[in-house]
Amino acid sequence: MWKSRIAVAAITTVVVGVALVGCSSSAGSSSTSLTVEDYYSAPQSSVMDGIYQACGAQNGVTVTSTHVPAAGLIAKVLQQSSSKTLPDVLMLDNPEVQQIAASGALSPLADYGITGEGFAPGVVSAGTYNGKLYGLAPGVNSIALFYNTDLFTAAGLTPPTTWDELKADATKLTSGDQYGFAFSGINTFEGTWQFLPFMWTNGGDEKDIATPQTAQALQLLVDMVDNGSASKSVVNWSQNDVLDQFTAGKTAMMVNGPWQFPALAKFTNLHWASVPIPGKLATDKPVAPLGGETFNVPNTGNKDTMATAGKIVACINSDENQATIAKSAGLIPSTLTVATKAVAENPLLASFATTVATARARTGELGADWPAAATRIYTAEQLALTGKATPTDALAQAQNQ
Repeated sequence: MWKSRIAVAAITTVVVGVALVGCSSSAGSSSTSLTVEDYYSAPQSSVMDGIYQACGAQNGVTVTSTHVPAAGLIAKVLQQSSSKTLPDVLMLDNPEVQQIAASGALSPLADYGITGEGFAPGVVSAGTYNGKLYGLAPGVNSIALFYNTDLFTAAGLTPPTTWDELKADATKLTSGDQYGFAFSGINTFEGTWQFLPFMWTNGGDEKDIATPQTAQALQLLVDMVDNGSASKSVVNWSQNDVLDQFTAGKTAMMVNGPWQFPALAKFTNLHWASVPIPGKLATDKPVAPLGGETFNVPNTGNKDTMATAGKIVACINSDENQATIAKSAGLIPSTLTVATKAVAENPLLASFATTVATARARTGELGADWPAAATRIYTAEQLALTGKATPTDALAQAQNQ
């Protein structure tokens, strides 16, 4: 099934331990109950409720959780901030931490002894605003290159390690109604998310996308669409659509994430593996976007309750809970020791653990301005993939919007 050419040990240079406040009893706190707000749905909501309750019990408080639809969470948080009804512990998707921190709704985790030491740099960056850590994710994810091992074996190929190999493999594996390569180039943040590994690994930067490095990355995808080794429909495909193509045998390779493992497992006759998305050169280290949800302590004004909330956030990020959350949600634990154990138990995670070790937070450079940059990126991608502009012209047009 799976064989990675990237040593698991590669991640050991990045994450080296954990420094969090403990999950001990909250002696001295006047709080007897706390509220937690997240956007999880079943079955993950049940897993998280169990962790919240356990962390509450360890700290002598009762925890009540509210699960809000993901699409409505930020609007609700902003309303709660205005009406001073924020929950005691708040989960946020990591690109939204800086926006909410900038509003003054969050308190620095250093106030509760949580430093993020030992977490992957991208994890800490994703939860940091103006030099202060506001959110910490117990598990994270990213994207990698999945490939059909049967098709590769039949074609006498090994998984690509460079862009040239990726293009050559995709061409060789294209036959009949089967494409060689599939990705999501849709005109949403999902399209941007899938393009970032190519752009960032080649030295592109969201501050200015009208650069040769980003144009080269976009040209790579355009070339594969133009030569027919990737479908022209990629401009409309979500990541789930890409998965459908892969599981139906319509493509030999796809860009996707570990959250698709459960869906892939249903296709018992489909044999696959994954590797980090290749760079232009074999020596390029992958730089992919980091996904995952952070836990934060809102400014509720009650210092005792906030102190206890800090202990709950620390507990959620404990080694034990990192492992539980990662296993249930298809994530990579955020620290070395837990990530290494997770990969040992499930080697399918290895390429993602390697990728996460050098992954970047989408908001790491631009903070709250990231959504505008992400829009420019997928806009340029659409222009180029549909043939309306060359990659260089498309990026220039989008940058000047």
